Formats: sequence, C-alpha cells, structure tokens
Amino acid sequence: MSNVSLHIGGRGFTVACAEGEEAHIAELGRMIDAKLHAMGGAAGQSETRVLLFAALLLADELHEAKNGPGAPPPPPPPPEPKEDLALAEALEEIARRLENCASHLEQLATDA
Repeated sequence: MSNVSLHIGGRGFTVACAEGEEAHIAELGRMIDAKLHAMGGAAGQSETRVLLFAALLLADELHEAKNGPGAPPPPPPPPEPKEDLALAEALEEIARRLENCASHLEQLATDA
C-alpha cells in the first residue's frame, strides 16, 4: 500500500491506495478540488455539504459522458409472441362483429 497526499478545498488529506495508483488518485483529487473552486465557495454551507455537491456534479458529468445529455430511456421490449397472437385474434373478432353490424344495417336499409 502507498499513501497519497491530496489538497482539496484548502485542506490536506492522506489517502491509502495500491502501489502504482498514486498519480491517478492525485489527479482525481485535483479534479475534486477544481470542481470545488468552480462552485465558488457555497457561502454558509458546511464542508460536508459542499463536498457532497461537488461529488454530485462530478457524478452527473460522468453520467452524461457515459449516456449522453438527456439520453432517452431505452425503448420497451417488443411484446411477447403470445401477446401478438392474442391481439390478432381480438382484432379479427372485432372485424367480424363490425362486418355483421354493417350487413345488418344494409339489410335494414333495403327493407325500409
């Protein structure tokens, strides 16, 4: 294990990490510190709350990088074949009834 010193929001932190990960962890710390500075201090907020907002903003950036901004949800899966068959049968029954109604109306019209 190795230790990395991070300076975030004007405070120093020591973080343990695996050998060889020091530069990566230091870069992540710089990203967090930069996000805090970009937020502009958040007057009147506790340090914990400010760090929470910075983490949320970074997580949102990561989400958008992975999924694109405002990516629509994936389309619903196609209906099961069984549902397709039931729907087709129901539509056929409706069509048959409509044809019967039309025939009945035609008969009434010719009888009148």
